[in-house]
Amino acid sequence: MGVRPDVPVLAGTLVRLEPLTTGHVPDLAEAAEENRSSYGYTLVPGAADMEGYVATQLARPGLTPFAQVRLADGKAVGHTGLWDPRTWPGTDRLCAIEIGWTWLAASAQGTGINVEAKKLLFTHAFETLDVTRVDLKTDARNERSRRAIERLGVHFEGVLRCWSPSWAPGEEGTLRDSAMFSVVAPEWPSVKTAMTNRLAEAVRR
Repeated sequence: MGVRPDVPVLAGTLVRLEPLTTGHVPDLAEAAEENRSSYGYTLVPGAADMEGYVATQLARPGLTPFAQVRLADGKAVGHTGLWDPRTWPGTDRLCAIEIGWTWLAASAQGTGINVEAKKLLFTHAFETLDVTRVDLKTDARNERSRRAIERLGVHFEGVLRCWSPSWAPGEEGTLRDSAMFSVVAPEWPSVKTAMTNRLAEAVRR
């Protein structure tokens, strides 16, 4: 995790991914409290804990964190990041990275923001950082998250048992099973097309 990619603002038509700062705390605190019913398996702090959460994310080794800013109103409505960068042996050149730590306010879910944010991150990873693989994971029990990832057109690799810390209430200090997904470089052009089509479909709704 020694390499932390320097990523600029990434902008689409629905969302702008801005490098996370403490200035995003008020919007994120509001976003996190809209409706917490979909956060059962996801680490999303309450409003009172948002300042500490942002500080932790900024200091987390291996994470390049972003605020997801909704262009329609300029509000930060969630968080995402590039995570766990891996390098070719003996070099600082990236070979793989994960997209993770993602959450969105209830009002931003199902609007196309998630699809466009993923497309922006995948595009930067493959076409600027020149990685060979991008991966994603989620709690294997989180059917909502798994369906959202699958709709992006990525490849489901299976479930790794006791792979990641659990964020489910009451499971602090335990490990969860993680559903693993990926895209490798030769697949990216077709996946990019699928994401573009998926985004167009979401915008039409």
